[in-house]
Amino acid sequence: MTVKTDITDSLLSIHQRLTQLEAVNAIKTLKATYLMACDTKDPTLMRDCFVNDKLVIDYGPVGQFNHREQLVEIFTEIGCHSHMLESHHGHNPIIELIDDHYAKGSWELAYQVLNSREKTLTQIAMIYRDEYRCVNGEWKISMTVTQTLSTLVYDISSEQPVLVHAA
Repeated sequence: MTVKTDITDSLLSIHQRLTQLEAVNAIKTLKATYLMACDTKDPTLMRDCFVNDKLVIDYGPVGQFNHREQLVEIFTEIGCHSHMLESHHGHNPIIELIDDHYAKGSWELAYQVLNSREKTLTQIAMIYRDEYRCVNGEWKISMTVTQTLSTLVYDISSEQPVLVHAA
């Protein structure tokens, strides 16, 4: 009997660990999908990364939102233009599973946008602090707050870029 119990416990532990790894991977894929949606100017894909419910989105100077449709609206208005060439690089994820339906995480972001109309290049380093909920078997962002670490803005209208702002 002891052997059977040990094997059963071991299998349960392996199953539990596999489920946790799958959840962490799904959350990483979710964040990568969100960042890709930003870069490819895909409002529908972006919207689907968030819960369709009350949520918290705090993107500092970009705005604070309590529903995903508000974020999609400002994204479409400001970012979905061919002259805004964006690159979001999320890295160093730290994901903490609280339970089967709730997780927290943080990500560092290296962001760059080339505005070909205004001839500017902006680089921002920031941290995302996120919360996630598993809804109908799919992980979604339920809270995201950014903290800006540094910002550089260059005027690229001439041959030599000129630093306009550093913070």
